[in-house]
Amino acid sequence: MDNTDSELTIAIVINRLKRRFADCGIADPKGDARVLTGALLDLDLTAMVLQPDRPVNPDENDRIEMAAIRRCAGEPVHRILAMRSFFGLDLHLSDATLEPRPDTEILVEIALPIAQAVVGRSGRCSILDLGTGTGAICLALLAQISQASAVATDISEAALRTARANAERFGLSDRFQPVRSNWFEGVDGLYDVIVSNPPYIRSGEIADLEPEVRDFDPMVALDGGADGLDAYRAIAREADGHLEPEGRLILETGFDQHAAVIALFDDCGFICQSRVQDLGGNDRVLVFSRADSETV
Repeated sequence: MDNTDSELTIAIVINRLKRRFADCGIADPKGDARVLTGALLDLDLTAMVLQPDRPVNPDENDRIEMAAIRRCAGEPVHRILAMRSFFGLDLHLSDATLEPRPDTEILVEIALPIAQAVVGRSGRCSILDLGTGTGAICLALLAQISQASAVATDISEAALRTARANAERFGLSDRFQPVRSNWFEGVDGLYDVIVSNPPYIRSGEIADLEPEVRDFDPMVALDGGADGLDAYRAIAREADGHLEPEGRLILETGFDQHAAVIALFDDCGFICQSRVQDLGGNDRVLVFSRADSETV
């Protein structure tokens, strides 16, 4: 971009970014140009549409230029901004956290009525989030259900710091307890709802992932072992000892893993109550209950 322009406007900046991103081979050049510009100027889409002639000063243009350089080098938009919207929450990201994506909102949509039903029966709901990362899943649930509380685990202390900061940002820290733990290792007690978006990519497929995922999301949050099922095995082995008798275990899976994950949990005494696909028809979320529980 040419910083010598004295009459830069939002429309000019976005159009230049769009062309530049298209030349870099970015899949959605217009969308990325709008998201970056809006975030860096602290303007929403409506404001940008209504104010196309709003001047962009040199300092603002410099910030946009630095972000454009990073985007053309392959860094994802939301990594550049260190922020991602998830279920209505603007979550801070860090190098230690997976970038929460819209598909995971399906898990929250499935978990919400389940947790609300628990509140309806007992006036409260305890949630355990395994591998919390940014805290996206459990913070989205806490934001919707004031009677819920959550323990959120992660193997990474840096990820837990990010999740803790997000909880404080949304005024949820009094109902949010971060715990450093390798799955259930540091967890005590029983929970009404256990949720997790564990690593499920097969190790041999990591190299074929989109560079924006492979090169910027933490490997520990992606690599699920040779068959992609290592985390599910660990969860299945110990979940029975941490799930209330009428509790529910809700998991995100890879696009073709429902049958394999259901078999693992069946062997460990769980019944699949529901299997949900995403809008593309891919496997996405499974809901389990203990085999010795009554259907709620």
